[in-house]
Amino acid sequence: MNVSFASAEPRLEIEEFRLIRDIVNRSSGICFGDDSQYLVERRLRDRVAALGLGSFAEYHQYLRYHPGARAELEEAIEALTLNETYFFREDYQLRAFKSEILPELFERAGGRASGLCVWSAGCSTGEEVYTIAMLILESGLFEGWDVKVFGNDINRRVLQHARRGIYGKGAFRVTPDSYRRSFFVERPDGMHVADRVRGMCHFGHLNLVEDDRIALIGRVDVVFCRNVLIYFDNEARRKVIDRFYERLLPGGYLLLGHSESLIHLSTSFEIVHLENDLVYRRPLARPLERP
Repeated sequence: MNVSFASAEPRLEIEEFRLIRDIVNRSSGICFGDDSQYLVERRLRDRVAALGLGSFAEYHQYLRYHPGARAELEEAIEALTLNETYFFREDYQLRAFKSEILPELFERAGGRASGLCVWSAGCSTGEEVYTIAMLILESGLFEGWDVKVFGNDINRRVLQHARRGIYGKGAFRVTPDSYRRSFFVERPDGMHVADRVRGMCHFGHLNLVEDDRIALIGRVDVVFCRNVLIYFDNEARRKVIDRFYERLLPGGYLLLGHSESLIHLSTSFEIVHLENDLVYRRPLARPLERP
C-alpha cells in the first residue's frame, strides 16, 4: 500500500521574517514588530505557494532579485494590510465635518460657486469616500460647485471594489435608513451607490511614502487619513504628514483617527477644537519669523 504525505507548509523563521518585514517597510512605511511574525507567515504563505517556492528564504530572495519583485511586493502588501471599514465610521467626526468644517469652507469662499476637493488617504473599499460625498450633497451648500472626492489606497484589489460601488449588508451596520433610501439603489447583487454620488468620486492607486505620484492629487481642502498612520513607523508618519501639509490649501483640515495625533510628528498644523471633534488645520498664513 502506498501512502503519500502532503509536504509541510513553509515556516517563517525569525531571520527571514525580519528581512521580509524590512523590505515591506522600506517600500510602504508599514511597520511590523517582532510579535507579528506569525501574522506575516499566515498572510504570506499563499504568496509563497502561488510562486511555486519552497520556503520563505526563497521568497525573500524573490523580493530582492527577481524581475517581478515590484509586482510581487504589491501582492504582499495587499495580503498584509487589513481593510475593515463601513459607511459612516466614526460618526462624531463626520458630524464635525458636515456641521462645522463644510460651512466654514463655504463661508470662506464668500458663498460664491468655486471648487471643493476632499482627499480620503487610505480609502480601502471606498465607503469613506462615498460617505464624504453624501454628506457634501446633503449639506446643500455646494450646488453648482466643482466638487471632487479623491480616494487612494496602496491595495489595488480594494480599489476595484470601491470603483464598483456595490456593497453588502455588513457595510451598512451604522448607516441611517434615510441615507440608504436617498443615495443607494437596491439590486439583486447588493446596494449600488447612486450615480449622483459616484460622479463626485475618483479612485486611484497610491503609495503614501513614494514621491512620484503624490502631486497628482493636487491641492485639497480636507484630508481624511483615519487609522492609517498606526501602521507606519515614525519616519514614514512624518513623511506622510509633511505631504498632507503640502497638499492642503491654507486653512485646510486634516482629520485623523480617534487614536492618532501629531504629537512628536509635526508642529506645522494648528489644533482646532470643534464642537464634535479635535482636528488639525494648516494655518491660513504662516506667522512672520523674527529676524
